[in-house]
Amino acid sequence: MRLSPEALELIHAPDTVDFVTRATDAFFDYVKNSTDVVVGQMLSGRYVLGYVKAENFHRLEEALGAAFVSSASVVLGLLDRPALDAAGVSQVQSQPYLNLKGRGVLLGFVDTGIDYTQDVFRNADGTSRIQYIYDQTAEGDPPEGFLLGREYSKADIDAALASDDPYALVPERDEDGHGTFLASVAAGRQTEDFTGAAPDAEIIAVKLKKARPFYRERYCVPPGQENAYESTAVMLGVEYILRKARELGRPVSICIGLGTNAGSHDGYSVFEEYLGGVSIQKGVCLCAAAGNEAEARHHTGGVLTAGDAPGQLDLKVGERAGDVYLAIWNTVADRVSVSVRSPSGELVGRVPARPGVDPAADVKLVLEAARVQVEYHFPVEGSGGQLTVVRILGATPGVWTIGLHADILLNGQYQAWLPMTGFVSPSVEFLAATPDHTITCPATAVGVICCGAYDSASKSLYAKSSRGPAWDGRVLPDLTAPGVGVGGVYPFGPGSMSGTSAAAAVLAGVCALLLQWGVREGNDPSMGTYQIRAYLIRGCLRRPDMAYPNDQWGYGSVQLMQSFHLMREL
Repeated sequence: MRLSPEALELIHAPDTVDFVTRATDAFFDYVKNSTDVVVGQMLSGRYVLGYVKAENFHRLEEALGAAFVSSASVVLGLLDRPALDAAGVSQVQSQPYLNLKGRGVLLGFVDTGIDYTQDVFRNADGTSRIQYIYDQTAEGDPPEGFLLGREYSKADIDAALASDDPYALVPERDEDGHGTFLASVAAGRQTEDFTGAAPDAEIIAVKLKKARPFYRERYCVPPGQENAYESTAVMLGVEYILRKARELGRPVSICIGLGTNAGSHDGYSVFEEYLGGVSIQKGVCLCAAAGNEAEARHHTGGVLTAGDAPGQLDLKVGERAGDVYLAIWNTVADRVSVSVRSPSGELVGRVPARPGVDPAADVKLVLEAARVQVEYHFPVEGSGGQLTVVRILGATPGVWTIGLHADILLNGQYQAWLPMTGFVSPSVEFLAATPDHTITCPATAVGVICCGAYDSASKSLYAKSSRGPAWDGRVLPDLTAPGVGVGGVYPFGPGSMSGTSAAAAVLAGVCALLLQWGVREGNDPSMGTYQIRAYLIRGCLRRPDMAYPNDQWGYGSVQLMQSFHLMREL
């Protein structure tokens, strides 16, 4: 991919914003008549990666209208910090006729990177089981077809491991450890006291670049939150893994252990839609963690009714909460406007719902050191619904009340989300919060296997595991996997993790074993995400006192050996 020096300079500038949008005539017409935008690469042939100066982003939004809302990146964070027996993996690994350990299969991780020096990522002869590392944060020659970052091949990694100073040759580190841990759970080599779910699989790891200041400000990300990443970076990471899998001629299981409460939660955003398209590809399986938001009190919802009394969202804010971002979604049939009342009673009156990129209201309160911004976006491309954004900048402590006024009322349903845990002050919560509809994006994408977490010791649901349904009514999660006290390896050594990202790593390893059986060994050559989901759902363990599917467990807890037993009975 050849770009002019001026275009490359814009792409790498600190005040540049990236985005991914649908490849529409409207977008290319804008680009043709504008010097604001640099067009980068295509993703899956349907989406365009673009770059624009932050100061000109507003102009792009204005030109493309509400359809562009889901093209702006959303900001994601990490979802958490003997599981294999419970998931039926150990039995499948040791069964003499199956003997599935992930041979010939790739496991892809889009996360914080990987500590390639750990023994669990090496073969017995000391060489690496990592085929590629793509570091989006590093400078150097980007991978072919990409504009940013640096690529390290297995040859590079092997040379580093054979040297006295590996980091001098391959200066790759996982400063957080989240990506390293997930990779060890899914694909760690078998040793005397440890094994991953697919210990013979090979690895492709993507280290995500951090979110740009523009998006951190847009979503009111707290200054101390270091693990904030853009959906654009995740999409590029997935695209990279897919291209390398095709080059190597291998099936691939991809694990996404990140999430966000931004987005419509209905599968229609560009981010969700892209991943949904990936999930239908042959030889590809895409697993995503459901999130750990069930107890966070970051979601509420309800139904507006006809009459003079508006709906009401009561938001409790504690001391030194900082900036608060609130997203309210309603269906295509309705139009809603909002008012905002501060803890001291100061009112930002009903703000007319008019589409546009400019804030419909931007009010500095008189008696409180706070600023209220209101934005409306409708009709949002895909769902056709309405997104209302309320920002309370420098929120004062107390109860803030957001009034919901029905301008047009047919359906009346609405959902509201605060940012997920770690992306809003712990002192901020809805007074009338609900644990339902707390699945984080991109696990809400249609086609992706959405994985919740349970405690394999107590056989109980992990209390924080996010619950469905999706905003469009789909039952989520699809299933659960062990996610409490899961053992693995960090850069500093052995440790454990609890949460849905650990569960998703177990599941990704399970899916790698099925890809070996189906694609590599020819038992189901067309296998992909949908077929794997079907095999796993049929084999799930289910309690006799519970109806399935449900919004906590999905279709039950994964049990791979039982899936194979049921195949035998067909």
